[in-house]
Amino acid sequence: MGDPISKFIVTPHAVDQMKRRGIDETTLESVLDSPERRLAVRPGRDVLERVVEFHGRSYLVRVIVDVDRLPVEVVTVYRTSKIDKYRRERL
Repeated sequence: MGDPISKFIVTPHAVDQMKRRGIDETTLESVLDSPERRLAVRPGRDVLERVVEFHGRSYLVRVIVDVDRLPVEVVTVYRTSKIDKYRRERL
């Protein structure tokens, strides 16, 4: 389980990607508020993940954030049906 992020800004790139991928603000906020897993990918950048239902199917929503600034910046957001692939990544 990862620590929640309550104060953040969403970059223009992330807004575009959310629109393109059909991910709404409520979904983004649910991942940031209660991630099931949080990984540090490099100093200052983390990935927060949560499994979410979209139209009756389960997807892993991944939110990439820069945590080395205040407020935290949401860099991009995407969803994938390949949940097992990403869950095999380093724990």
